Formats: sequence, C-alpha cells, structure tokens
Amino acid sequence: MKRTIPAYAIALTVAASTVFAASQITPGPYDGAITARQSHMRLNAFNIGVLASMAKGKIEYNAEAASNAASNLNALANLHAGNYWPEGSDSVANKNTNALPAIWQNFPDFASKAKPLKVATAQMDMVAGNGLDALKGQIKEVGGACGGCHKVYRQSE
Repeated sequence: MKRTIPAYAIALTVAASTVFAASQITPGPYDGAITARQSHMRLNAFNIGVLASMAKGKIEYNAEAASNAASNLNALANLHAGNYWPEGSDSVANKNTNALPAIWQNFPDFASKAKPLKVATAQMDMVAGNGLDALKGQIKEVGGACGGCHKVYRQSE
C-alpha cells in the first residue's frame, strides 16, 4: 500500500506539470498554414529525393518508383496552396518558418514561380518511367524550378 501512494503522487505531479506546460504554449495565428506548407515541402523533398537518388546512381533506377514519385510531384505542384501563405506568416514574425517577408512584398512574382514548377513536374511525370536517361534529362528542370523560388523567397538555414 505504501508503494502505491508515491506512484500515484508522481503520476499526478507529472500530469499536472504537463497540463500546466501545455497551457503556457499559445499557438500563433498562422501555425496551421506554416505546418501545411512545410508538410507540402517535405513531400516534395521526399519525392525529388527518390528521383535525384536514381539520377545520381545512389539507388537503382526503378521505372515504377520513378513514375510514382514524378506523379506525386506533379500532383503536389498542382494543389491549390494559396491558403498556405497568409500575410504575417514569414520568418520575421515566426521563427518556425524560412519564408522571407519578400514573398508578401512581391506576391505576384512569388505566385508566378508556381508555373515553371507545374511545367517541369508535368514533363517529369511524362518521362520518369521511360528510363534513367529520360529521368536524368528532366531532373535539372525540376530542381531549377524549385530553386527559382527558394533562392529568392526562402531564408537560408
């Protein structure tokens, strides 16, 4: 019986501490949008990683895996992601993002960066399953489209 009381006391203390700590964290108004766009970028990075690893010979070329990754990239490039980018969700206002304030200073230019990515991923989707040479021929276009936005609108880590 004596061992039970300290165990309950410890459990109660841990639970109370957790509730108190959680109550001290106030989510920002744009945390959901930031999380959504970061998740989107992670999915892009994963799929590009599959294709780039094949192109560099780090993993064996597999037509089905290449096709699937390219299809995923194309689908991601064509999502309606406008809600990911509310003004005020930049790296100055929120330390949890690398999105530069320049995005909202020139939003039309930022938004226009999506078109080259859509074109490059559509091309990749058409050729990725047609052999390693076809994949290699298109991977630079996809990377260039990503870099066209990131070089201007993403804070270096």
